[in-house]
Amino acid sequence: MKLRKSLLAAAVAASFAPAFAGVLPDSLMAAPGQQMSVEAKANLVARLDARRAAAGLDQEHGYKVRSQHPGMHGERIVRADHTFNGLRVFGSESVVVTDENGEIVSESASDRRNGLDASRASLAAGKTPSTTAAFSADEAIRVAVSRTPGSEHRFKPEAELLIWPVVKTVRTAAAANKAESALNALDVQDVVDHYELAYLVKTKMVKDGRATARDTVINAQTGAVIKQWDSLQTVTGVGHSQYNGDVPIQTTLNGSTYQMLDATRGTGGTYGGMAITNANHSSASNPSAGSIYTNSTNTWGDGQNYISGGSTTNANGQTAAVNALWGLMNTYDTMKNVMGWSSLDGNNTATYIAVHVDNNYDNAFFESGCKCMYIGDGSSFYSLGSIDVIGHEMGHGVTDATSNLTYSGESGGLNESNSDINGEMVEAYARNGGTGTVVPAGNDWMMGKEISKTGQPLRWMWKPSKDGSSKDAWSSTLGSLNVHYSSGPNNRMFYFLSQGSNSSSSSEMYSSYLNKQPLAMTGIGNDKAYRIWFKANTTKFTASTNYADARLKVIQSAEELYGVGSAESIAVKRAYAAINVGSDVDEIGASGVSITTQPNNVTVAPGGTATFSVAATGGTSPYSYAWYRNGTQIAGATSATYSFTAQTADNGAVFKAIVTDSSSPVKTATSNNATLTVGTTQASELVVNGGFESGTTPWAGTTGVIGNYSGQTAYEGTRFAWLGGNGTTATETLYQTVTIPSTATTANFSFALHIDTAESGSTAYDKLVVTVKNSSGTTLGTLATYSNVNAASGYQIRTFNLLPYKGQTVRLHFNMTEDSSLQTSFVVDKVSLQVQ
Repeated sequence: MKLRKSLLAAAVAASFAPAFAGVLPDSLMAAPGQQMSVEAKANLVARLDARRAAAGLDQEHGYKVRSQHPGMHGERIVRADHTFNGLRVFGSESVVVTDENGEIVSESASDRRNGLDASRASLAAGKTPSTTAAFSADEAIRVAVSRTPGSEHRFKPEAELLIWPVVKTVRTAAAANKAESALNALDVQDVVDHYELAYLVKTKMVKDGRATARDTVINAQTGAVIKQWDSLQTVTGVGHSQYNGDVPIQTTLNGSTYQMLDATRGTGGTYGGMAITNANHSSASNPSAGSIYTNSTNTWGDGQNYISGGSTTNANGQTAAVNALWGLMNTYDTMKNVMGWSSLDGNNTATYIAVHVDNNYDNAFFESGCKCMYIGDGSSFYSLGSIDVIGHEMGHGVTDATSNLTYSGESGGLNESNSDINGEMVEAYARNGGTGTVVPAGNDWMMGKEISKTGQPLRWMWKPSKDGSSKDAWSSTLGSLNVHYSSGPNNRMFYFLSQGSNSSSSSEMYSSYLNKQPLAMTGIGNDKAYRIWFKANTTKFTASTNYADARLKVIQSAEELYGVGSAESIAVKRAYAAINVGSDVDEIGASGVSITTQPNNVTVAPGGTATFSVAATGGTSPYSYAWYRNGTQIAGATSATYSFTAQTADNGAVFKAIVTDSSSPVKTATSNNATLTVGTTQASELVVNGGFESGTTPWAGTTGVIGNYSGQTAYEGTRFAWLGGNGTTATETLYQTVTIPSTATTANFSFALHIDTAESGSTAYDKLVVTVKNSSGTTLGTLATYSNVNAASGYQIRTFNLLPYKGQTVRLHFNMTEDSSLQTSFVVDKVSLQVQ
């Protein structure tokens, strides 16, 4: 047997070389982990069940784990459906973040179950439906098929009995008398009017020789159709060209034959790696993937648009496959190298693309059944398979594996917008060489421009209404539009978030909803914008997320990545305000309030004093303070510091502060959350002089960076460690040696870090690498790499679990490298390693 060789092939289809390079930034997802065992799932469900009473839910309410994927720093993201008497409550779910020990870190919920009550009175009043259907699932399928266009089934229909919340949109009390045209997305809210027992029927059929997919909701008592929507996730009208020049593609040599199988990206799946197959004109009504492309040489394609009716396997026919593989490689590398996200599901499951579907087929679509993509050759457009559209379709794959945004209404628009965002970011990454750990500038912000025979794109991200159908801003009727058009406002939001807006009303980048200072909002660049959005979609959005909910969760993501009150979180608020979702705010430096000292996590023994502190800057002093515990305001807690005597029952409580200035109208800033741990064993601090207030002892390395220097401020106290800030080539190190007891059950390493820079752009020139080394200086593990790209106002607390190093003597090591020009400062304070 001959071993297969993975070779980098030269193929005709701009000379970019995607490859893994550099150290992944700290804010990335972890590597794919083992799927949860049955026992682990049961343990998590038990933990969630234990929370029911606090939420006012009875034992008829439950949870069912649906999916999982890796999170940051060893965390796991689990999606759990809410159930009532064993039936799924549609659109009601929890996104649960657990640590490596399975403990719940946070829960983001879309809760539509609170009105369900199994009491006799509730059943009699019709508030809660019976959970016994009046007819079978087969009958529900028959009803659905009768209401669905199509002549034959592509896949066997599926019917699920569930609880259907009938949701209506109502105005908030404050907006009761507003004119319809004056409504903002935050002026309305979705509420559950009542519940119905229903079947959700999924059909995939054929109509006029074309594939269709439709979801139908049928009342399980009366047989009435409650709702129906198209579920085939397509980019109809988007064409893809082969205008990339000569590109390297990853293939496999099997004996003497080359295959379009990339075994270096993804595992398992249908083919054991990413593959491109030849559908060979099989009907779009029920396409066959066909077999993997093969060739006698490792040079593929002719770089020309496919000649209709020609061979699909000669050089001209291979070009569509080159386009597809190049696009798929860049999509994988963008998410892997930048986000640490492996393949579509985060678990590195391989996918594939089938090209040459049907004849002159003007479409490409993601198929959720096979987790794969089908591409037509086009008729009104050039051959489908460009970078942005492949990135778009694979974006549907990520959404399918995570938030699973329902493909109708506002959530459907967000689903489509996510794919447009993914397509644009993949294009930017590929156009700049397909390497590195950041997404640079370089995309054209136009979906499908390359494949358009008229030169007009299908969607303009900065001004969606240019297509004649999409909307630029939210309105109360947005959810009634086709999802390709209701995606428009969020596309514009993302453009503004990345690129900023224009203050001139004659500009296509102008928004009349921006009325704070400056009138032209400041963008934060592709890389930060993409990180914030990707985190929100994969770890916070639920199937029923609408525009208002998306704003809330994208803000949360920005605050978790860059800090509460950061320029990035303010940019998110302004970008959503620009599309009539929320109110505009001033930017930092334009009289806004920002948090400068965040409250820390606190660990005390029962009876000990727990103290939380906050500080702010900007706005108009004096400030007023309001402290919150688990989201509820604490009476009398109105100072910058809040202290109380902690008891065992306080363990796990979460605290935050809202700081308000004295201006009119007032400006506010919300701190990060801080968690209180109350244990029978007091945590021990292993780091000595972690705040640098006692000189340099026992720190080693470039200890001259420790002090009280003009130009920077301490996180707390007066001293800090200022690494970098030279503006010339320099290397500086700082470390302390500690011994982590072999008996430790927790080992939490944290430090406060502030980064400012004179650099610009998204290239990492200056870096701070945080590592764990042994006493000989050998690196045992890299905890994080920060660079000028991560610059942000104020300090952020960075936390890591060092329990894997228990029983060892290690160095906690900070290493800074700065290039020959333009300073970047990495200011470190409050270094701590607490063990129990």
